[in-house]
Amino acid sequence: MSDFPVKHCPVCDSDDFSGFISSKDYFVTGQEFDIVSCRGCGLKITRNAPGEKDIGKYYQSENYISHSDTSSGLVNMMYHRIRQYMLGRKRSLVEKEIGKGHVLDIGTGTGYFLHEMKSHGWEVSGTEKSTAARDFCLKEFGLEIHPAEELFRYRKESFDVITLWHVLEHIHDINENMKVFFRLLKPEGRLIVAVPNHTSLDAMHYRDFWAAWDVPRHLWHFAPAQMEKFGIKHNFLLKKIHAMPFDSFYVSMLSEKYRKSHLAFIKGVVYGKVSLIQSVINPRKGSSVIYVFKKSGLF
Repeated sequence: MSDFPVKHCPVCDSDDFSGFISSKDYFVTGQEFDIVSCRGCGLKITRNAPGEKDIGKYYQSENYISHSDTSSGLVNMMYHRIRQYMLGRKRSLVEKEIGKGHVLDIGTGTGYFLHEMKSHGWEVSGTEKSTAARDFCLKEFGLEIHPAEELFRYRKESFDVITLWHVLEHIHDINENMKVFFRLLKPEGRLIVAVPNHTSLDAMHYRDFWAAWDVPRHLWHFAPAQMEKFGIKHNFLLKKIHAMPFDSFYVSMLSEKYRKSHLAFIKGVVYGKVSLIQSVINPRKGSSVIYVFKKSGLF
């Protein structure tokens, strides 16, 4: 199996890394992976993750919800309930920025977000690596989702909004993708990126058991400072930050499960509420953070 050695930080181009933490792949293999910290900007990076051609097997689990749509188990049942609420919140957030238009969703998964947008008058396009997930989109919603490589074939300035809901951290060549996002967005368009936040209260509490490390599927581990710097590198200016309020519950419950805690569900709910309260006070401390970018020079 080929690995994915990172010689330079994708955010600041530093080649100076220090050891940070080790975490386990709890979904599929049980393997341990080291996470290193960039001394230049603080980005956390999964060390020697599988290369793009080999990482597919780490998604081959019915428990990997973004691809399988499983509702098995109490935590996944809660995820489904919360997702229904959050779909409307996501649409509202996008519409406050743009109104209506053409949205491109990267890493569409099983298609619920694009179905929500299409149902409310949006023109929609999406890309997704998983053949099974694309088939689900077509069967359930009539959405024809393209393979990931189609991203590089879209016309310049085709989209009003490009969204990545917990996807950027999975992309191997994120610098090349960011260049394409800039090219595909209209001049007044928005790039909306949601990623886990390694400086959140729950991340610091659960340490190596924090579910949002999700190694090796998550290659890059951002905090607001690194995400803002990464946007600037690609001519995007950070306009707004929002917390994803319910992610703290899902992540905390999974983290308690990974720790094999007694009364894991209850403990996860309690600590998730603590993390949620902190994110309401300061969205930069949310378990997951939504970043809204504009092309630079358009403020």
